[in-house]
Amino acid sequence: MKQSLPNELAVAVHAATGDWTANAKVARLWSRDKSLWTNADEDKWLGWMDIADKQLADRARFEQISADVRAGKFEDAVLLGMGGSSLCPEVLALTFGRQPGFPQLHILDSTDPAQVLAVQAAADPTKALFVVASKSGSTLEPNVFKQYFFEQAGGSASDAGSRFIAITDPGSKMEAVARADGFSRICYGLPSIGGRYSALSDFGMVAGAVMGIDVGRFLEGAVKMAAACRGNDAAVNPGVSLGLALGTLANAGRDKLTLVTSPAIHDLGAWLEQLVAESTGKNGKAIIPVDREPLASPAAYGTDRVFAYIRYAPAPDAAQDAAVAVLEAAGQPVLRIDLADIYDLGAEFFRWEIATAVAGALLGINPFDQPDVEASKIETRKLTNEFEATGHLPPEAPILEADGFRFFTDARNAAQLAGSTAVELLRSHFSRIHAGDYFGLLGYIRMNPEHEAVLQSIRLAVRDRKRVATCLGFGPRFLHSTGQAYKGGPDSGVFLQITCDDAWDVAIPGQKFTFGVVKAAQARGDFDVLAERGRRALRVHLSSDVHGGLANLQKAILEAIA
Repeated sequence: MKQSLPNELAVAVHAATGDWTANAKVARLWSRDKSLWTNADEDKWLGWMDIADKQLADRARFEQISADVRAGKFEDAVLLGMGGSSLCPEVLALTFGRQPGFPQLHILDSTDPAQVLAVQAAADPTKALFVVASKSGSTLEPNVFKQYFFEQAGGSASDAGSRFIAITDPGSKMEAVARADGFSRICYGLPSIGGRYSALSDFGMVAGAVMGIDVGRFLEGAVKMAAACRGNDAAVNPGVSLGLALGTLANAGRDKLTLVTSPAIHDLGAWLEQLVAESTGKNGKAIIPVDREPLASPAAYGTDRVFAYIRYAPAPDAAQDAAVAVLEAAGQPVLRIDLADIYDLGAEFFRWEIATAVAGALLGINPFDQPDVEASKIETRKLTNEFEATGHLPPEAPILEADGFRFFTDARNAAQLAGSTAVELLRSHFSRIHAGDYFGLLGYIRMNPEHEAVLQSIRLAVRDRKRVATCLGFGPRFLHSTGQAYKGGPDSGVFLQITCDDAWDVAIPGQKFTFGVVKAAQARGDFDVLAERGRRALRVHLSSDVHGGLANLQKAILEAIA
């Protein structure tokens, strides 16, 4: 890694590096000394530190999985999971693409009915291979995904179970379900590895084997990186030096980590986003990762940024190279990492896990828990339970219904807002964004290129007008990722949540609630926790014409911030 830092920041990083080297803190890290963090239970969550070695020793098992999948001649495979159970597989699928002789890997990590139907249309459930990934076996989304697609695949009346694989922790509810339904294979995670640190465990590597990548080669890079990260000299330790830079810069106010990734590895940012945000965003502190925000001129940025440029050396992007060089020349802090081979992603997964743990130590937080993710789950469960009991979600009243939109918020936020039109209300909301804040755009709508293009245009307009970092997440997937930092981190986020009526809904076998009801409950639960944490948040609800509604919302926002 190469660091380009303004002098005062370079001095601070140098001091932190000297402290870690002089006080043998790398050795303490590898001895699993929980006093590096908050002296709570951190030592119980460090199974990821030697998982690459264990997995590499078991490479024959992954080769057998690949051989079995290839023999099955599947055209499609679908991974059903959330957060740490789905993001590494997504990176592998979008980076490596379809391998000859192996199925196309699809990822479902959304309860949006349109998203569920899109996956079903892309992969015939009566022929596809399904991988159900759930660490605890009690997470709502993977459970309802399994219920739905197991029935679509034929259920108990056919050989559906033979086309299902489970990845779960030993003794979980999912293990029991998989055994009862005759799954072809059950693969196990380690209870000592949290979801976001599980990329090199079975939660990531089984998906790699299913899609036909060379898992052994992938793990070899991770093992080499792990060996390099044992070195006591923090200055040359690749993971520790990165973590010291991130933590030191965040403590100095550079807490918006802007991820810049080469096109060939563009989805790596989605995995990094979860790892960093969910690990560091708590107790009023956070490193806020900014993913998929295209680079701009230095004038677009304040003094709260650090840029991490992860560059794929065999196919760099000339425009990115030039833009990063301009930012360096303007005095913005830049951390550069070059990948020489696509299989170096395995090493990067491990480097960033170590770095995030080290940054957590500098921030003085536990980087292995996620209390505010659990808070959202609790609120969602209350709402779905009420639907099961009454047949409907609790009623709610908009603070404004105008121009084709309905706006919702809590009483505290409503008292700070004014306006009798959509533009006026949005202008009032956006006026609450100040220097050092960030803007979070939270879309509980189908994630597709068309919707993302409109939301990207909105976030960039806000960035350029307000000179603040911007985040874009699709719900409910971000609830298992950046949602922790939004709720548990500092009160520097200003949020616009977008919900919609569903043009089609999808029933869930064995449940009174539908996918649409689950998504609505998740959005409302998410918003309730944001409000309870005192966040500046507003929800805008669109009709079932999401495309038209987004276009109108874009116009209203552009007018509001003009």
